Amino acid sequence: MKLLTHITLRISFFLLIVMTLWACLFYTAIINEINDEVDDSLEDYSEMIITRKLAGEPVPERDNGTNNTFFIKRVTEQYMNQNLDKRYQDSMIYIRTKKETEPARILKTYYRDAENDLLELTVVTPTIEKSDLKKSILEWILWLYLSLLVLIVIINVGLIKHNMKPLYVLLKWLDKYQIGGENEPLKNSTDIVEFQKLNEAALRNAKRGEMLFEEQKQFIGNASHEIQTPIAICRNRLEMLLEDENLGEKQIGEVIKVIQTLESITRLNKSLLLLSKIENNQFVEKETLCINTIVKNLLTDFEEVYQYKNISTEVIERERLEIVMNNALASVLITNLIKNAYVHNIEEGTIRIEIKNNCLIIANTGISKPLDPKRIFDRFYHTKKKEGSSGLGLAIVESICKIDGFSCSYEYKNDSHQFSLYFTR
Repeated sequence: MKLLTHITLRISFFLLIVMTLWACLFYTAIINEINDEVDDSLEDYSEMIITRKLAGEPVPERDNGTNNTFFIKRVTEQYMNQNLDKRYQDSMIYIRTKKETEPARILKTYYRDAENDLLELTVVTPTIEKSDLKKSILEWILWLYLSLLVLIVIINVGLIKHNMKPLYVLLKWLDKYQIGGENEPLKNSTDIVEFQKLNEAALRNAKRGEMLFEEQKQFIGNASHEIQTPIAICRNRLEMLLEDENLGEKQIGEVIKVIQTLESITRLNKSLLLLSKIENNQFVEKETLCINTIVKNLLTDFEEVYQYKNISTEVIERERLEIVMNNALASVLITNLIKNAYVHNIEEGTIRIEIKNNCLIIANTGISKPLDPKRIFDRFYHTKKKEGSSGLGLAIVESICKIDGFSCSYEYKNDSHQFSLYFTR
């Protein structure tokens, strides 16, 4: 979730809570104010009636055109004591002049007449329709909430985009940055202290990464060279030893086995070096390449090398497949897949290569059971050790795919081991 969306959702949530609480408090305050005004009017009306009654003066008619009315009845002391806490009430009354029922506010007052009889005076006056008030307040609160939300979102979007511009510039620079490649300098001037420190930290880490990259690259190169040198010396001495006429057949066989082991170590060392370079992203130059041409050129070489296996190959070109990637990596990628199809094939087996839009499929015969798709791209995963296989071919394929954003999958289909290479980014 983007920062802007996250902030907007948080603001909307808290604004909803604040507006709901404010609406409740506003409604309560309005009702209390209205009740206070109505209660004051009822008290004045009640005092006027009691005063006139006690003075023997005429009192207003019940239906006097003002919608106010009153009732007087005799009560007992016990009744008064039980109803003293119910002086003010809200109820519905029938207005004769309007011939309809309306909400009203009621006040009950107790007094004694000249004969010392206890009387209850009930005065009633129409008041506002509270349900209508609630509905009106809810509608206005809703409109206010939406208006404030839209306004706040607009203001926040503008402020965040303006103030967070240095962060977006830095993120864009980091996305494009490649260790060991030609990178543009960071141009991100800002007056905000936090972003200044963030720029400095990013530059320090980039510089540290470049130093570590160079040190690692030097170490890998030196280590590979140091390993290759003694291996080459050992091999030369063994080859010279083979020229000794005093060696027996058994000794010659053992020397040849040692030479083959050294050759296997050499291939393994080169594969590990290549894998390390791929994972360190040392192949940065890219160009447009034709997969069809690469496949045809490689097949010509492999058919000669593995001619003794009598493997038949079929190439189906449905489309011309062009991709943008490093030339050396593209050659290694397809070489390893085709070599894997030859090395792990059976004599008089078949290899079927299909080139489609953004997809290269290589299927070969081999052992008549599926391999473990979860482990087949692991380093040194073997079902059975094959001559000429270092155990790193498919691991290198997977590393190249990760670097370039491709994907490679395996499945056992129609008695063939099929690898599908998808170039869609």
